[in-house]
This record gives sequence, structure tokens and C-alpha cells, in this order.
Amino acid sequence: MSGSVIVIGGGVVGVSCAYYLSKAGWSVSLLDRATFGSGCSHGNCGLIVPSHVLPLAEPGAVRRALRGLFTSTAPLSIRPRADPALWLWLFRFAQRCNHDDMVDAGRGIKALLDSSRSLYDELMASEPLDCEWEARGLLYVYRTRAGMEKHAATDRLVPDLLRVPANRYDGEELTIVEPALKSGLAGGWHYPGDAHLRPDKLLRSWVRVLEQRGVLMHEGCEVHEFVTRQRRGTAINTAKGPMTADAFVVATGAWTPRFARALGCRIPIQPGKGYSITMRRPTACPTIPLLFPDHGVAVTPMQSGYRLGSILELGGDDRGIRPERVEYLKAAASSYLVEPYCEPTREEWYGWRPMTYDGKPVIDRSPAMSNVVIAAGHNMLGLSMAPATGKLVAELLSGRLPHVEPSPYRVSRF
Repeated sequence: MSGSVIVIGGGVVGVSCAYYLSKAGWSVSLLDRATFGSGCSHGNCGLIVPSHVLPLAEPGAVRRALRGLFTSTAPLSIRPRADPALWLWLFRFAQRCNHDDMVDAGRGIKALLDSSRSLYDELMASEPLDCEWEARGLLYVYRTRAGMEKHAATDRLVPDLLRVPANRYDGEELTIVEPALKSGLAGGWHYPGDAHLRPDKLLRSWVRVLEQRGVLMHEGCEVHEFVTRQRRGTAINTAKGPMTADAFVVATGAWTPRFARALGCRIPIQPGKGYSITMRRPTACPTIPLLFPDHGVAVTPMQSGYRLGSILELGGDDRGIRPERVEYLKAAASSYLVEPYCEPTREEWYGWRPMTYDGKPVIDRSPAMSNVVIAAGHNMLGLSMAPATGKLVAELLSGRLPHVEPSPYRVSRF
């Protein structure tokens, strides 16, 4: 089956959906209420991480979340407010913080990560994507022996259940692998299957590919409502007028709950605010992307710059950059790196991650409209999961055999 399809949302997930639908023979239009790639896809750390199989909801996460209620500089910060949806989300999140639910979520996450990693290799070989792609892995770094041993326990779990190999480096072995790190750290774990790129450049290049494929592009085109008939979407009313299609994809990230009533389902996504700062590459620049799990901070050495980012803030629709969060990124990097940052900063950025309480995205048909597919809720892994999501969406709408089992991403689980 094919026909005309409108993809709502011009981030990396929406762009990927448009790409694979176009390849499947659909006539595609791509809409964004602002500009393509201007949201969470713009300034994230650019990590493609098949190693990141376990969800935020894991044993011990409740304790960390409670700490985040009382300090604005915790890796996970929660700004209390009178929002029943937030407190219900936190309650459901707490219920998932156990071993069995963690592993169950991990299996669903891993399927998309592994597929996307392979699809990225295909994309880089077949399309002119100028995005500074490098496959150098990801190095998880710890200051303390306790942190190393805690990760060792996770590493034993992951290869046994989810098969993600890592190389362990203790003490000064770490500075041999990555000389940009300070001496005296406890050690680290290198996941060689990970990769990284510059996300803003990826989106610009991928949009050009879509244009060459004949995809119709509409920026500044906010969707107001769906028009339905006999349990099917027939059109959308937008800021540029009504638009009709045979099928629709809702890939609107953290703002997908705004369409929940039209879609006929609960979509418990909370906007998780992430920060980054981008600068020139320091003289002692890492060669491998780094993650400091104890601080929730990532370091990405891109070919055209250097980025500190990550952390997570559940603060509602707070549109502003909090200086203390930016300083937290610098202070965390200073604990690990010989030259943690450079001046001047080229860009301070924030974006909204679409956080589900179980860590898995929604990739499923709308219960209310059979020709509408939801593709949202990728948490902090939208870039890492985008190609597999786009391919799965194209398969669902085209009636083709899915290349990954879709049941973990069903909307009825909420």
C-alpha cells in the first residue's frame, strides 16, 4: 500500500519517517511548526549509542529523582509544580524502577538501537550526508572505584541479557586510551560499537536528500486539528490552511500529548529539558566521545567543534537557559578532563526530550484513526533510534512485515 502521507514534525524522527516512507513509494509532505531540526535535534550531543540499552527507570533511580527535587544542579533535576500529569508520571516511573521492568524495557530499546546502528552505516554509505560521522565508540568514565564496580555489575547484566560488549580500563590504563583525561581517575568502560555525528549538520543534509527525492517541505506550519471521517484522518487544519492525505504520521516529540484527544489515547510524555554548550575544540581535545554517568554529562569531540551536554530537567515548559545548569556542565567536565572547555562559547542551547516513564517510545497506530501512526517518546535516544523508527513506520503504513517486533512500542501499554 502507498499513497500520500503527511509527516507532522521536522526533527530527526520525523525526517527519518519521511525518508523511509519516500523510499517505500509514498508521496510525502513534511511539516514543522518552526524550522526543520530546530528542536531537540539541533544541539544534542550527537551520540549514536547502542550501548545505552537500559532505561532511566532502573533500581536506585527513585533515590536520584528525590535528590533532584531539592537541588537544581543534580544530573536529574525536578522542579516541583502543581501539575497532576507530572506527579502521575513520576509515580508510574517509580513503579518501573525494578530489575524486571528495566530488563523488559531494555529489550525493546535495544531492538531499535541495533537496527538504527546498522541503518546509519547504510545511510552513510548511500546518501550524501555531511554530518561529521565517526565510529570511535563511547567511553564511560568513573572517578571512584565504587562507580567502576557498579558499572561492572551492569556490564555483567548487559552482555548476559542484552549482548553489548565493552572493554574495561582501570586506573592509568584510561589515560593511555584517552590522554585528554586527567590522571588519577578510577577507570572506564569503552563501548566500541557506538558512534557520533554533528546533529544539526545531519538534519540539514538529510532535508536536502528529502528535497531531492521530491518530498514537499512546509516550515512554519503548525497543525491545529485533525479532520476525521469513519475513524480515519482525512485532513489536518494548519496555519497554512487545510491539507489532505491518505495517511499521517505524528512525530512531534515532547509536544505529542497535545494531540492525545484526537489520537484517542493517553500519551504520558513529559518534556525533559536538556542543555548543551558548544565551543571550539580545546588543545587537549578527546578523540573518543565521553560519558560521565555520575554527573549525567557527555562530551562530544566533533570535527568542527566541541560540545558538553546532557543532564535532564523535568521543569515543565520553562523556556530559558538556567546559568547554573550551564555552569554545572563545565564543573562536571573539570573533574575529568585536562582541558575541560574553551572560551568563548559558540552556543548555549536547550531542547525538550520526550520522556516516557518506561523509557520506550510509542510507534503505533492511533486507536481513533487507523491511518495515523504515532512515532514519539524516544526519551534521550531520538537520534540513536531514528532510522529504525522511520523504517518501522513505513512498514506499518505500507502493510509490510516489520523488521523489528513492534509490540514493545504499542500505545495500549499506558
